[in-house]
Amino acid sequence: MKILLAACNAKYIHSNPAVYDLRAFASEYKEHILLGEYTINQTKDEILKEIYRSGAEVVCFSCYIWNISFVRELIFDLKKILPGTAFWVGGPEVSFDAENFLKEMPQVTGVMVGEGEETFLELARYYIEKKGTLADIRGIAFQENGEIFHNGWREVMDLSRVPFAYEQTEDFANRIIYYESSRGCPFSCSYCLSSIDKKLRFRNLELVKKELQFFLDKKVPQVKFVDRTFNCKHDHAMEIWKYILEHDNGVTNFHFEISADLLREEELELMSRMRPGLIQLEIGVQSTNPDTIRAIHRNMDLKKLEASVARVKSFGNIHQHLDLIAGLPCEDYESFQRSFEQVYRMKPDQLQLGFLKVLKGSSMYHEAQKYEILYKEKEPYEVLSTAWLSYEDILKLKMVESMVEVYYNSGQFRKTLSWIEMFYQEMFSFYESLGAYYEEKGYEEISHSRLRRYEILLEFLKEKTQLPVNTASQHMVYDLYLREKLKKRPVFAMDQKPYEASVRNYRKANKIPKTAHIEVFGDGSAVLFDYEVRDLLTNNARAEQIFLERNPVNDIETEA
Repeated sequence: MKILLAACNAKYIHSNPAVYDLRAFASEYKEHILLGEYTINQTKDEILKEIYRSGAEVVCFSCYIWNISFVRELIFDLKKILPGTAFWVGGPEVSFDAENFLKEMPQVTGVMVGEGEETFLELARYYIEKKGTLADIRGIAFQENGEIFHNGWREVMDLSRVPFAYEQTEDFANRIIYYESSRGCPFSCSYCLSSIDKKLRFRNLELVKKELQFFLDKKVPQVKFVDRTFNCKHDHAMEIWKYILEHDNGVTNFHFEISADLLREEELELMSRMRPGLIQLEIGVQSTNPDTIRAIHRNMDLKKLEASVARVKSFGNIHQHLDLIAGLPCEDYESFQRSFEQVYRMKPDQLQLGFLKVLKGSSMYHEAQKYEILYKEKEPYEVLSTAWLSYEDILKLKMVESMVEVYYNSGQFRKTLSWIEMFYQEMFSFYESLGAYYEEKGYEEISHSRLRRYEILLEFLKEKTQLPVNTASQHMVYDLYLREKLKKRPVFAMDQKPYEASVRNYRKANKIPKTAHIEVFGDGSAVLFDYEVRDLLTNNARAEQIFLERNPVNDIETEA
Protein backbone atom coordinates (compact mmCIF):
# COMPACT_ATOMS: atom_id res chain seq x y z
CA MET A 1 0.00 0.00 0.00
CA LYS A 2 1.34 3.40 -1.02
CA ILE A 3 -0.12 6.75 0.00
CA LEU A 4 0.97 9.88 -1.88
CA LEU A 5 0.89 13.29 -0.20
CA ALA A 6 0.71 15.73 -3.13
CA ALA A 7 1.38 19.47 -3.00
CA CYS A 8 0.79 21.79 -5.96
CA ASN A 9 2.74 24.90 -4.99
CA ALA A 10 2.54 28.32 -6.60
CA LYS A 11 6.28 28.31 -7.44
CA TYR A 12 9.17 25.89 -7.37
CA ILE A 13 10.94 27.84 -4.63
CA HIS A 14 7.99 27.34 -2.25
CA SER A 15 7.64 24.37 0.07
CA ASN A 16 4.37 23.02 1.47
CA PRO A 17 4.59 22.60 5.25
CA ALA A 18 1.28 20.70 5.41
CA VAL A 19 2.45 17.62 3.52
CA TYR A 20 5.76 17.58 5.41
CA ASP A 21 3.91 17.75 8.74
CA LEU A 22 1.53 14.94 7.79
CA ARG A 23 4.39 12.70 6.70
CA ALA A 24 6.31 13.39 9.90
CA PHE A 25 3.32 12.75 12.17
CA ALA A 26 2.58 9.42 10.45
CA SER A 27 6.24 8.35 10.47
CA GLU A 28 5.32 4.87 11.79
CA TYR A 29 4.06 4.23 8.26
CA LYS A 30 6.91 6.06 6.52
CA GLU A 31 7.71 3.14 4.20
CA HIS A 32 4.18 3.46 2.81
CA ILE A 33 4.10 7.25 2.43
CA LEU A 34 5.37 9.12 -0.63
CA LEU A 35 5.69 12.89 -0.96
CA GLY A 36 5.27 14.73 -4.24
CA GLU A 37 5.74 18.49 -4.66
CA TYR A 38 4.68 19.99 -7.98
CA THR A 39 3.86 23.51 -9.14
CA ILE A 40 0.83 24.96 -10.88
CA ASN A 41 3.22 26.08 -13.62
CA GLN A 42 4.03 22.51 -14.61
CA THR A 43 2.06 20.84 -17.36
CA LYS A 44 -0.77 18.70 -16.04
CA ASP A 45 0.44 15.83 -18.24
CA GLU A 46 3.77 15.80 -16.42
CA ILE A 47 2.06 15.62 -13.01
CA LEU A 48 -0.46 13.01 -14.20
CA LYS A 49 2.43 10.83 -15.38
CA GLU A 50 4.31 11.13 -12.07
CA ILE A 51 1.27 10.35 -9.94
CA TYR A 52 0.22 7.48 -12.23
CA ARG A 53 3.68 5.91 -12.06
CA SER A 54 4.00 6.41 -8.30
CA GLY A 55 1.83 3.36 -7.79
CA ALA A 56 -0.10 5.12 -5.01
CA GLU A 57 -3.47 3.63 -4.09
CA VAL A 58 -4.40 6.70 -2.03
CA VAL A 59 -3.59 10.26 -3.18
CA CYS A 60 -4.05 13.23 -0.84
CA PHE A 61 -3.96 16.80 -2.17
CA SER A 62 -3.31 19.96 -0.12
CA CYS A 63 -5.76 22.66 -1.32
CA TYR A 64 -5.52 26.46 -1.27
CA ILE A 65 -7.08 29.32 -3.23
CA TRP A 66 -4.10 29.43 -5.61
CA ASN A 67 -4.27 25.74 -6.60
CA ILE A 68 -7.83 24.48 -6.11
CA SER A 69 -8.91 24.68 -9.78
CA PHE A 70 -5.64 23.06 -10.81
CA VAL A 71 -6.19 20.24 -8.28
CA ARG A 72 -9.80 19.74 -9.39
CA GLU A 73 -8.71 19.31 -13.01
CA LEU A 74 -5.98 16.87 -11.99
CA ILE A 75 -8.42 14.74 -10.00
CA PHE A 76 -10.94 14.68 -12.87
CA ASP A 77 -8.30 13.15 -15.15
CA LEU A 78 -6.55 11.02 -12.53
CA LYS A 79 -9.79 9.25 -11.66
CA LYS A 80 -10.11 8.21 -15.31
CA ILE A 81 -6.68 6.61 -15.45
CA LEU A 82 -6.68 5.42 -11.81
CA PRO A 83 -10.30 4.38 -11.22
CA GLY A 84 -9.43 2.27 -8.19
CA THR A 85 -7.45 5.01 -6.41
CA ALA A 86 -8.92 6.84 -3.40
CA PHE A 87 -8.54 10.62 -3.60
CA TRP A 88 -8.55 12.79 -0.47
CA VAL A 89 -8.20 16.56 -0.10
CA GLY A 90 -7.46 18.86 2.81
CA GLY A 91 -6.58 22.46 3.55
CA PRO A 92 -8.41 25.77 4.08
CA GLU A 93 -10.00 25.88 0.62
CA VAL A 94 -12.02 22.69 1.22
CA SER A 95 -12.35 22.43 5.01
CA PHE A 96 -15.12 24.99 5.42
CA ASP A 97 -17.29 23.76 2.57
CA ALA A 98 -16.58 20.03 2.64
CA GLU A 99 -20.07 18.67 1.87
CA ASN A 100 -20.60 20.97 -1.11
CA PHE A 101 -17.14 20.12 -2.41
CA LEU A 102 -17.95 16.41 -2.28
CA LYS A 103 -21.25 16.97 -4.07
CA GLU A 104 -19.40 18.73 -6.88
CA MET A 105 -16.55 16.18 -6.93
CA PRO A 106 -17.86 12.60 -6.83
CA GLN A 107 -14.33 11.52 -7.82
CA VAL A 108 -13.12 12.45 -4.31
CA THR A 109 -13.52 9.96 -1.47
CA GLY A 110 -13.26 12.50 1.31
CA VAL A 111 -12.08 15.75 2.86
CA MET A 112 -9.80 16.13 5.87
CA VAL A 113 -11.22 19.17 7.66
CA GLY A 114 -9.12 21.45 9.83
CA GLU A 115 -5.80 20.30 11.30
CA GLY A 116 -4.80 17.13 9.55
CA GLU A 117 -1.98 15.43 11.45
CA GLU A 118 -4.00 13.10 13.69
CA THR A 119 -6.68 12.65 11.03
CA PHE A 120 -4.14 11.61 8.41
CA LEU A 121 -2.48 9.18 10.82
CA GLU A 122 -5.83 7.45 11.38
CA LEU A 123 -6.56 7.44 7.65
CA ALA A 124 -3.18 5.87 6.97
CA ARG A 125 -3.89 3.22 9.60
CA TYR A 126 -7.32 2.57 8.05
CA TYR A 127 -5.88 2.03 4.57
CA ILE A 128 -2.65 0.25 5.51
CA GLU A 129 -3.86 -2.00 8.33
CA LYS A 130 -7.42 -2.38 6.98
CA LYS A 131 -8.84 -1.75 10.44
CA GLY A 132 -12.04 0.09 11.40
CA THR A 133 -14.25 2.21 9.15
CA LEU A 134 -14.23 5.78 7.87
CA ALA A 135 -17.15 6.46 10.20
CA ASP A 136 -14.75 5.97 13.12
CA ILE A 137 -12.37 8.76 12.03
CA ARG A 138 -13.03 12.22 13.41
CA GLY A 139 -12.08 15.25 11.31
CA ILE A 140 -13.28 13.99 7.94
CA ALA A 141 -16.22 14.33 5.56
CA PHE A 142 -16.59 11.47 3.09
CA GLN A 143 -18.96 9.96 0.57
CA GLU A 144 -20.00 6.35 0.46
CA ASN A 145 -22.66 4.63 -1.62
CA GLY A 146 -24.00 7.96 -2.84
CA GLU A 147 -24.31 9.47 0.67
CA ILE A 148 -22.18 12.18 2.26
CA PHE A 149 -21.17 11.99 5.93
CA HIS A 150 -19.41 14.56 8.13
CA ASN A 151 -17.76 13.22 11.27
CA GLY A 152 -17.19 16.67 12.80
CA TRP A 153 -14.03 18.63 13.45
CA ARG A 154 -11.24 17.41 15.71
CA GLU A 155 -10.09 19.23 18.78
CA VAL A 156 -6.94 21.20 18.00
CA MET A 157 -3.75 19.52 19.10
CA ASP A 158 -0.65 20.36 21.12
CA LEU A 159 1.71 21.78 18.48
CA SER A 160 4.75 20.31 20.22
CA ARG A 161 3.48 16.81 19.41
CA VAL A 162 4.16 17.35 15.70
CA PRO A 163 7.61 15.96 14.83
CA PHE A 164 10.08 18.17 12.97
CA ALA A 165 8.85 18.13 9.39
CA TYR A 166 12.11 18.60 7.45
CA GLU A 167 14.38 15.95 8.98
CA GLN A 168 14.31 13.84 5.82
CA THR A 169 14.74 16.81 3.47
CA GLU A 170 18.04 17.57 1.76
CA ASP A 171 17.10 19.86 -1.15
CA PHE A 172 17.21 23.29 0.49
CA ALA A 173 19.04 25.16 -2.28
CA ASN A 174 16.99 28.00 -3.79
CA ARG A 175 13.96 27.08 -1.67
CA ILE A 176 11.83 29.04 0.79
CA ILE A 177 11.20 26.82 3.81
CA TYR A 178 7.97 27.48 5.71
CA TYR A 179 8.01 26.93 9.45
CA GLU A 180 5.53 27.45 12.29
CA SER A 181 6.24 28.04 15.95
CA SER A 182 2.59 28.76 16.76
CA ARG A 183 -0.91 28.11 15.44
CA GLY A 184 -4.03 30.18 15.78
CA CYS A 185 -4.33 33.92 16.30
CA PRO A 186 -5.42 36.06 19.26
CA PHE A 187 -7.13 38.57 16.98
CA SER A 188 -10.47 38.48 15.14
CA CYS A 189 -9.87 40.15 11.76
CA SER A 190 -13.02 39.34 9.81
CA TYR A 191 -11.29 38.67 6.46
CA CYS A 192 -8.89 36.08 7.89
CA LEU A 193 -9.46 32.36 8.46
CA SER A 194 -7.01 32.37 11.37
CA SER A 195 -9.54 34.38 13.39
CA ILE A 196 -11.85 31.34 13.48
CA ASP A 197 -9.40 29.31 15.55
CA LYS A 198 -9.18 30.97 18.95
CA LYS A 199 -6.96 28.28 20.45
CA LEU A 200 -3.58 29.93 20.12
CA ARG A 201 -0.83 27.38 20.72
CA PHE A 202 2.94 27.66 20.82
CA ARG A 203 5.57 25.05 20.03
CA ASN A 204 7.99 24.22 22.82
CA LEU A 205 10.86 26.70 22.58
CA GLU A 206 13.57 24.08 23.05
CA LEU A 207 12.16 22.20 20.06
CA VAL A 208 12.01 25.44 18.06
CA LYS A 209 15.66 26.26 18.81
CA LYS A 210 16.80 22.79 17.86
CA GLU A 211 14.89 23.00 14.56
CA LEU A 212 16.14 26.50 13.77
CA GLN A 213 19.68 25.23 14.30
CA PHE A 214 18.99 22.55 11.70
CA PHE A 215 18.13 25.29 9.17
CA LEU A 216 21.17 27.30 10.20
CA ASP A 217 23.49 24.30 9.85
CA LYS A 218 22.05 23.58 6.39
CA LYS A 219 22.45 27.26 5.44
CA VAL A 220 18.85 27.43 4.18
CA PRO A 221 18.50 30.73 2.22
CA GLN A 222 15.17 31.73 3.76
CA VAL A 223 12.97 30.42 6.56
CA LYS A 224 9.51 31.93 6.46
CA PHE A 225 7.57 31.75 9.73
CA VAL A 226 3.88 31.19 9.01
CA ASP A 227 2.80 32.24 12.53
CA ARG A 228 -0.12 34.60 11.97
CA THR A 229 1.09 37.21 14.52
CA PHE A 230 4.58 36.15 15.50
CA ASN A 231 5.10 38.71 18.27
CA CYS A 232 1.73 38.30 20.00
CA LYS A 233 3.57 36.58 22.88
CA HIS A 234 6.54 38.69 23.90
CA ASP A 235 8.65 36.05 25.66
CA HIS A 236 8.22 33.56 22.81
CA ALA A 237 9.26 36.08 20.16
CA MET A 238 12.22 37.34 22.20
CA GLU A 239 13.64 33.86 22.75
CA ILE A 240 13.54 33.08 19.04
CA TRP A 241 14.97 36.44 17.96
CA LYS A 242 17.75 36.13 20.55
CA TYR A 243 18.60 32.66 19.31
CA ILE A 244 18.88 33.59 15.64
CA LEU A 245 20.94 36.67 16.56
CA GLU A 246 23.37 34.62 18.65
CA HIS A 247 23.60 31.76 16.11
CA ASP A 248 23.55 33.79 12.87
CA ASN A 249 25.34 31.90 10.10
CA GLY A 250 25.69 34.98 7.90
CA VAL A 251 23.44 33.48 5.21
CA THR A 252 19.96 32.51 6.39
CA ASN A 253 17.18 35.10 6.34
CA PHE A 254 14.12 34.74 8.60
CA HIS A 255 10.75 36.24 7.64
CA PHE A 256 8.12 37.14 10.27
CA GLU A 257 4.58 38.49 10.12
CA ILE A 258 4.19 40.84 13.07
CA SER A 259 1.99 43.51 14.60
CA ALA A 260 4.35 46.48 14.77
CA ASP A 261 2.28 48.24 17.42
CA LEU A 262 3.00 45.34 19.81
CA LEU A 263 6.79 45.73 19.58
CA ARG A 264 8.44 46.58 22.89
CA GLU A 265 11.64 48.51 23.53
CA GLU A 266 13.48 45.29 24.41
CA GLU A 267 12.57 43.78 21.04
CA LEU A 268 13.52 46.91 19.13
CA GLU A 269 16.89 47.12 20.89
CA LEU A 270 17.56 43.49 19.95
CA MET A 271 16.65 44.15 16.31
CA SER A 272 19.03 47.08 16.14
CA ARG A 273 21.95 44.66 16.69
CA MET A 274 21.04 42.22 13.93
CA ARG A 275 23.06 41.63 10.78
CA PRO A 276 21.55 43.41 7.77
CA GLY A 277 19.28 40.86 6.11
CA LEU A 278 19.08 38.48 9.08
CA ILE A 279 15.36 39.12 9.47
CA GLN A 280 12.62 40.79 7.47
CA LEU A 281 9.22 41.92 8.71
CA GLU A 282 5.79 41.84 7.11
CA ILE A 283 3.40 44.25 8.80
CA GLY A 284 -0.31 44.23 8.02
CA VAL A 285 -1.72 47.75 8.30
CA GLN A 286 -4.70 47.00 5.97
CA SER A 287 -6.33 50.41 6.56
CA THR A 288 -5.82 53.57 8.61
CA ASN A 289 -9.55 54.41 8.59
CA PRO A 290 -10.85 53.99 12.19
CA ASP A 291 -14.34 53.01 10.96
CA THR A 292 -12.83 50.31 8.76
CA ILE A 293 -10.63 49.00 11.55
CA ARG A 294 -13.69 48.66 13.80
CA ALA A 295 -15.79 47.05 11.06
CA ILE A 296 -13.22 44.29 10.48
CA HIS A 297 -12.82 43.69 14.25
CA ARG A 298 -9.16 44.60 14.16
CA ASN A 299 -7.08 45.98 17.02
CA MET A 300 -4.38 48.44 16.04
CA ASP A 301 -2.68 51.45 17.59
CA LEU A 302 -1.64 53.38 14.47
CA LYS A 303 0.60 55.85 16.30
CA LYS A 304 2.55 53.02 17.94
CA LEU A 305 2.76 51.21 14.62
CA GLU A 306 4.17 54.31 12.89
CA ALA A 307 6.67 54.84 15.68
CA SER A 308 7.86 51.22 15.56
CA VAL A 309 8.21 51.23 11.77
CA ALA A 310 10.25 54.45 11.98
CA ARG A 311 12.51 52.97 14.68
CA VAL A 312 13.16 49.79 12.70
CA LYS A 313 13.83 51.85 9.56
CA SER A 314 16.39 53.93 11.45
CA PHE A 315 18.43 50.78 12.13
CA GLY A 316 19.07 50.33 8.39
CA ASN A 317 19.32 46.55 8.71
CA ILE A 318 15.78 45.18 8.34
CA HIS A 319 13.54 44.98 5.27
CA GLN A 320 9.97 46.06 6.12
CA HIS A 321 7.00 45.08 3.96
CA LEU A 322 3.73 46.89 4.80
CA ASP A 323 0.31 45.75 3.56
CA LEU A 324 -2.93 47.52 2.66
CA ILE A 325 -6.20 45.85 1.61
CA ALA A 326 -8.62 47.56 -0.78
CA GLY A 327 -12.32 46.67 -0.61
CA LEU A 328 -12.78 46.58 3.15
CA PRO A 329 -16.02 47.89 4.72
CA CYS A 330 -16.33 51.68 5.19
CA GLU A 331 -13.35 52.36 2.90
CA ASP A 332 -14.20 54.37 -0.21
CA TYR A 333 -11.74 55.56 -2.87
CA GLU A 334 -10.78 58.75 -1.02
CA SER A 335 -10.42 56.90 2.27
CA PHE A 336 -8.14 54.30 0.67
CA GLN A 337 -6.09 57.12 -0.82
CA ARG A 338 -5.61 58.54 2.70
CA SER A 339 -4.60 55.10 3.98
CA PHE A 340 -2.10 54.83 1.13
CA GLU A 341 -0.57 58.22 1.87
CA GLN A 342 -0.14 57.46 5.56
CA VAL A 343 1.59 54.17 4.87
CA TYR A 344 3.65 55.57 1.98
CA ARG A 345 5.01 58.26 4.28
CA MET A 346 6.36 55.49 6.53
CA LYS A 347 8.78 54.65 3.67
CA PRO A 348 8.53 50.85 3.81
CA ASP A 349 10.86 48.83 1.60
CA GLN A 350 7.74 47.41 -0.04
CA LEU A 351 4.13 48.58 0.05
CA GLN A 352 1.78 45.76 -0.92
CA LEU A 353 -1.62 46.82 -2.24
CA GLY A 354 -3.86 43.77 -1.91
CA PHE A 355 -7.55 43.35 -2.64
CA LEU A 356 -10.05 41.80 -0.27
CA LYS A 357 -10.56 38.07 -0.78
CA VAL A 358 -13.83 36.77 0.65
CA LEU A 359 -12.68 33.41 1.97
CA LYS A 360 -15.12 30.62 2.74
CA GLY A 361 -15.53 30.26 6.47
CA SER A 362 -14.35 33.77 7.34
CA SER A 363 -16.57 36.31 9.10
CA MET A 364 -16.41 38.49 6.00
CA TYR A 365 -17.91 35.62 3.99
CA HIS A 366 -20.98 35.75 6.23
CA GLU A 367 -21.07 39.58 6.29
CA ALA A 368 -20.65 40.11 2.55
CA GLN A 369 -24.33 40.80 1.96
CA LYS A 370 -24.44 43.25 4.86
CA TYR A 371 -21.67 45.32 3.28
CA GLU A 372 -22.92 44.81 -0.29
CA ILE A 373 -19.64 43.13 -1.17
CA LEU A 374 -19.65 41.52 -4.59
CA TYR A 375 -16.76 39.20 -5.34
CA LYS A 376 -15.59 36.74 -7.97
CA GLU A 377 -17.32 33.38 -8.02
CA LYS A 378 -14.04 31.59 -8.64
CA GLU A 379 -11.00 31.60 -6.38
CA PRO A 380 -9.36 33.75 -5.16
CA TYR A 381 -12.86 35.27 -4.54
CA GLU A 382 -11.51 38.78 -5.01
CA VAL A 383 -13.70 41.81 -4.39
CA LEU A 384 -15.47 43.39 -7.37
CA SER A 385 -17.32 46.18 -5.57
CA THR A 386 -18.67 47.19 -2.17
CA ALA A 387 -21.20 49.67 -0.81
CA TRP A 388 -18.33 52.20 -0.79
CA LEU A 389 -16.23 51.20 -3.77
CA SER A 390 -17.44 50.76 -7.36
CA TYR A 391 -15.94 48.36 -9.88
CA GLU A 392 -14.55 51.40 -11.74
CA ASP A 393 -12.78 52.38 -8.52
CA ILE A 394 -11.37 48.85 -8.24
CA LEU A 395 -10.03 49.09 -11.80
CA LYS A 396 -8.26 52.38 -11.01
CA LEU A 397 -6.78 50.91 -7.83
CA LYS A 398 -5.57 47.90 -9.82
CA MET A 399 -3.53 50.24 -12.01
CA VAL A 400 -2.17 52.03 -8.93
CA GLU A 401 -1.19 48.63 -7.53
CA SER A 402 0.59 47.76 -10.77
CA MET A 403 2.53 51.04 -10.86
CA VAL A 404 3.55 50.74 -7.20
CA GLU A 405 4.73 47.19 -7.83
CA VAL A 406 6.84 48.18 -10.87
CA TYR A 407 8.21 51.52 -9.75
CA TYR A 408 8.25 51.40 -5.94
CA ASN A 409 8.44 47.78 -4.82
CA SER A 410 11.06 46.81 -7.38
CA GLY A 411 13.49 49.14 -5.61
CA GLN A 412 14.90 50.09 -9.02
CA PHE A 413 13.72 53.74 -9.07
CA ARG A 414 14.57 54.96 -5.57
CA LYS A 415 16.60 58.04 -6.43
CA THR A 416 14.18 58.98 -9.22
CA LEU A 417 11.12 58.59 -6.98
CA SER A 418 12.75 60.55 -4.13
CA TRP A 419 13.25 63.41 -6.57
CA ILE A 420 9.66 63.15 -7.96
CA GLU A 421 8.28 63.19 -4.41
CA MET A 422 9.53 66.76 -4.03
CA PHE A 423 6.95 67.87 -6.62
CA TYR A 424 3.92 65.91 -5.34
CA GLN A 425 2.02 66.57 -2.15
CA GLU A 426 0.39 63.14 -2.49
CA MET A 427 2.19 60.35 -4.30
CA PHE A 428 -1.04 58.40 -4.76
CA SER A 429 -2.00 60.88 -7.48
CA PHE A 430 1.38 60.29 -9.20
CA TYR A 431 0.85 56.50 -9.37
CA GLU A 432 -2.79 57.04 -10.36
CA SER A 433 -1.79 59.35 -13.24
CA LEU A 434 1.03 57.04 -14.33
CA GLY A 435 -1.40 54.11 -14.37
CA ALA A 436 -3.86 56.09 -16.49
CA TYR A 437 -1.00 56.91 -18.89
CA TYR A 438 -0.15 53.22 -19.23
CA GLU A 439 -3.80 52.51 -20.10
CA GLU A 440 -3.98 55.43 -22.54
CA LYS A 441 -0.91 54.15 -24.41
CA GLY A 442 -1.87 50.48 -24.21
CA TYR A 443 1.29 49.73 -22.25
CA GLU A 444 -0.45 47.72 -19.50
CA GLU A 445 -0.97 44.77 -21.84
CA ILE A 446 2.72 44.48 -22.76
CA SER A 447 5.63 42.87 -20.94
CA HIS A 448 8.37 45.51 -20.68
CA SER A 449 12.09 45.28 -20.07
CA ARG A 450 13.60 47.11 -17.14
CA LEU A 451 15.09 49.79 -19.41
CA ARG A 452 11.76 50.27 -21.19
CA ARG A 453 10.11 51.01 -17.83
CA TYR A 454 12.49 53.96 -17.42
CA GLU A 455 11.77 55.17 -20.93
CA ILE A 456 8.00 55.06 -20.31
CA LEU A 457 8.37 56.98 -17.08
CA LEU A 458 10.39 59.62 -18.93
CA GLU A 459 7.70 59.80 -21.63
CA PHE A 460 5.06 60.30 -18.95
CA LEU A 461 6.98 63.06 -17.19
CA LYS A 462 7.55 64.82 -20.52
CA GLU A 463 3.95 64.59 -21.77
CA LYS A 464 1.92 64.85 -18.57
CA THR A 465 3.95 66.95 -16.12
CA GLN A 466 6.01 70.12 -15.93
CA LEU A 467 8.98 68.40 -14.30
CA PRO A 468 12.44 69.02 -15.83
CA VAL A 469 13.00 65.94 -17.96
CA ASN A 470 16.76 66.37 -18.25
CA THR A 471 17.10 66.24 -14.48
CA ALA A 472 14.77 63.24 -14.33
CA SER A 473 16.88 61.36 -16.85
CA GLN A 474 20.03 61.91 -14.76
CA HIS A 475 18.34 60.39 -11.70
CA MET A 476 17.23 57.45 -13.83
CA VAL A 477 20.77 56.85 -15.08
CA TYR A 478 21.92 56.81 -11.45
CA ASP A 479 19.24 54.24 -10.57
CA LEU A 480 20.11 52.08 -13.56
CA TYR A 481 23.80 51.91 -12.72
CA LEU A 482 23.08 51.26 -9.05
CA ARG A 483 21.82 47.81 -10.05
CA GLU A 484 24.23 46.75 -12.80
CA LYS A 485 26.94 47.79 -15.21
CA LEU A 486 24.90 48.22 -18.35
CA LYS A 487 26.07 46.61 -21.57
CA LYS A 488 24.24 49.27 -23.56
CA ARG A 489 23.86 52.86 -22.41
CA PRO A 490 20.29 54.23 -22.28
CA VAL A 491 19.44 56.72 -25.01
CA PHE A 492 18.63 59.38 -22.39
CA ALA A 493 22.05 59.13 -20.71
CA MET A 494 24.45 62.06 -21.00
CA ASP A 495 27.35 61.83 -23.45
CA GLN A 496 30.46 60.69 -21.59
CA LYS A 497 33.03 61.24 -24.34
CA PRO A 498 34.31 64.60 -22.97
CA TYR A 499 35.21 62.79 -19.73
CA GLU A 500 36.74 59.57 -21.08
CA ALA A 501 40.35 60.63 -20.50
CA SER A 502 39.62 61.84 -16.96
CA VAL A 503 37.85 58.60 -16.14
CA ARG A 504 40.69 56.55 -17.63
CA ASN A 505 43.29 58.46 -15.61
CA TYR A 506 41.28 58.08 -12.39
CA ARG A 507 40.89 54.34 -12.97
CA LYS A 508 44.63 53.92 -13.54
CA ALA A 509 45.67 56.07 -10.57
CA ASN A 510 43.28 54.35 -8.16
CA LYS A 511 43.44 50.84 -9.61
CA ILE A 512 39.71 50.67 -10.20
CA PRO A 513 38.67 47.21 -11.49
CA LYS A 514 36.93 46.85 -14.84
CA THR A 515 33.85 45.50 -13.08
CA ALA A 516 33.19 48.96 -11.59
CA HIS A 517 31.58 51.85 -13.47
CA ILE A 518 32.20 55.59 -13.33
CA GLU A 519 29.46 57.95 -14.48
CA VAL A 520 29.65 61.72 -14.85
CA PHE A 521 26.38 63.61 -14.43
CA GLY A 522 25.04 66.90 -15.75
CA ASP A 523 26.16 68.93 -12.74
CA GLY A 524 29.73 67.73 -13.24
CA SER A 525 29.67 65.31 -10.32
CA ALA A 526 31.11 61.84 -10.84
CA VAL A 527 30.03 58.64 -9.10
CA LEU A 528 31.88 55.34 -8.79
CA PHE A 529 29.56 52.30 -8.76
CA ASP A 530 31.30 49.32 -7.15
CA TYR A 531 29.43 46.08 -7.95
CA GLU A 532 31.75 43.98 -5.79
CA VAL A 533 30.27 45.66 -2.71
CA ARG A 534 26.49 45.66 -2.48
CA ASP A 535 23.90 46.75 0.03
CA LEU A 536 22.66 43.59 1.79
CA LEU A 537 19.07 44.86 1.88
CA THR A 538 18.66 46.47 -1.54
CA ASN A 539 21.39 44.67 -3.53
CA ASN A 540 22.42 48.06 -4.89
CA ALA A 541 26.07 48.68 -5.69
CA ARG A 542 28.14 50.85 -3.37
CA ALA A 543 27.98 54.35 -4.85
CA GLU A 544 30.76 56.81 -4.01
CA GLN A 545 31.08 60.36 -5.24
CA ILE A 546 34.57 60.96 -6.61
CA PHE A 547 36.52 63.95 -7.89
CA LEU A 548 37.71 63.92 -11.50
CA GLU A 549 40.17 66.42 -12.88
CA ARG A 550 38.80 68.01 -16.00
CA ASN A 551 40.88 66.47 -18.76
CA PRO A 552 38.98 66.43 -22.05
CA VAL A 553 40.14 64.40 -25.03
CA ASN A 554 41.44 67.46 -26.96
CA ASP A 555 43.61 68.44 -23.95
CA ILE A 556 45.29 65.03 -24.08
CA GLU A 557 45.84 65.39 -27.84
CA THR A 558 47.44 68.82 -27.34
CA GLU A 559 49.84 67.43 -24.75
CA ALA A 560 50.72 64.61 -27.12
